Amino acid sequence: MHIVINLLLLIALIVIGVPVPFAFMAAAFYMGAMFFPDFSFLTTIGFRGLNSLTLLSIPLFIMAGSFMGSAGIAERLVNFAQAILGRIRGGMGAAVILSCAIFGAIAGTCSAAVACIGTIMIPRLEKLGYPRSYTTALVACASVLGQLFPPSVPMILFAWVTQQSVAACFLATVIPGFIIMINLIVVNHFMCKKMPNLKVDPPLSFGERNRLVASTARRGIWSLFMPVVIIGGIYGGVMTPTESAAVAVGYAIFIGIFVHRELSPSSLWKSFCIGATTSGVICIMIFFVVMMGRLYAMQQVPQQIAAYLLSISDNRIVILLMVNIFLIIIGMLMDDLSGTLLTASLLMPLMQEIGVHPIHFAAIMGTNMGMGNVTPPCAPLLFLAARIGKVPFNEYIKPTMIFVLFAQLPVVLLVTYVPELSLWLPRLVMGIR
Repeated sequence: MHIVINLLLLIALIVIGVPVPFAFMAAAFYMGAMFFPDFSFLTTIGFRGLNSLTLLSIPLFIMAGSFMGSAGIAERLVNFAQAILGRIRGGMGAAVILSCAIFGAIAGTCSAAVACIGTIMIPRLEKLGYPRSYTTALVACASVLGQLFPPSVPMILFAWVTQQSVAACFLATVIPGFIIMINLIVVNHFMCKKMPNLKVDPPLSFGERNRLVASTARRGIWSLFMPVVIIGGIYGGVMTPTESAAVAVGYAIFIGIFVHRELSPSSLWKSFCIGATTSGVICIMIFFVVMMGRLYAMQQVPQQIAAYLLSISDNRIVILLMVNIFLIIIGMLMDDLSGTLLTASLLMPLMQEIGVHPIHFAAIMGTNMGMGNVTPPCAPLLFLAARIGKVPFNEYIKPTMIFVLFAQLPVVLLVTYVPELSLWLPRLVMGIR
């Protein structure tokens, strides 16, 4: 009973607007007080949980994403995508999707993609006749690609919680991410046919188009080279994810100051403050989640959840469907980082019980949490995009649900019931069994 009250308390606090770290703190204290007269020993467990080299990559990737926005890297990525797709009907919408995918391959978080790409693209598309509500929904749904393409901060957290390979977890969501990206582009194409006021630049000849693409690629070559450095370093065996995150920070600062010359001392300091603040929030959240995780383990909560679901049905298909529903609900309520921290440790024993590979589970969690983050009623990513786009809820809900139902939900189901979509690439590259 105390476990149910604890979870309800956590969810209720988040729903009413209590900051997520403090919601986790209240839940951890409640659990400690209910089961132990003196639970001060949990603080030691929390500090030990933070003592991880893998976790050091998270603040570094967050800082790298912040520097990208200030250093003009994100702007050049957008210009490159626009040069490729901007002169066809609906092409600028596809450019938003492609920009979020490339940005996600550098920054590693959905919220960073919403903040940087949304700020640049929403006003630009509005001038071209795209409804502001539609663009807001598109940016929110496309930002999910930020946690599916490596390096993904939620996948780093998943790997840390479940003791799996970070690189394998990165690879697990790549193919699902590409399928979602293609689905979003297709859905955008059909929806743009119903927009009579779209302005499309006149088409260019083959040679002119190639020169335009080459010109934007040349101006943005350092920006486009950044994901090659980060991802190539990890999978080439040159760098660990933590080392690649440090290289990403140094690379972004160097490009911003000496190449683009757009990173001023004030913007550099602001980016450091944003990265430090966000990292501090994550560290506090991890501290209390580690405490909760130990309490859950001591009270055998994961095993109880597994036993309860197996008592409803021992059919693997039905259990996975229930897990999907649970993950989507958590994704509606929490951001991708806190949701991953909570559910990874809770559900891993159940996944092992029904024979789901841990790396397959990483992809199931990544796609479900991503969809949940843009599914009302709470939808943290959706509301972040709405704040940037300054659009009321009733205007962007319809296009959002079209993207969710036709672009994301089919991939969630495919990933859940076709394990090879998430396991083929880690097996090919890393030889996992």
